[in-house]
Amino acid sequence: MPIEINGQNNNPVPADRNTRPENNVGRSEPSVDQNSSGRPSTADTVSITETSAQLRSIESNLASLPVVDTQRVEAIKLAIADGSYQVDAESVADKLINFEQILDS
Repeated sequence: MPIEINGQNNNPVPADRNTRPENNVGRSEPSVDQNSSGRPSTADTVSITETSAQLRSIESNLASLPVVDTQRVEAIKLAIADGSYQVDAESVADKLINFEQILDS
């Protein structure tokens, strides 16, 4: 016996589970060569835009950067060790309050 399951917001799940959203795919008409031979053309082309090439370059540059700024981490470690590191308690408190407000909204 099937169990009826309701979707979110109490919208029932359609009975036909094979229903899928339709995809509208643009197709071009076959060329004269394709019509005469009955085979698809093998001369497909792909072009990459200049923006895509720039994004790929930026992505590879970012991938080569370290995740952590080790020099800054070492400087903070030394400042903590020698007692010169100062914490701005008011700034920390303000940021905690702002964070809590964001979580509440």
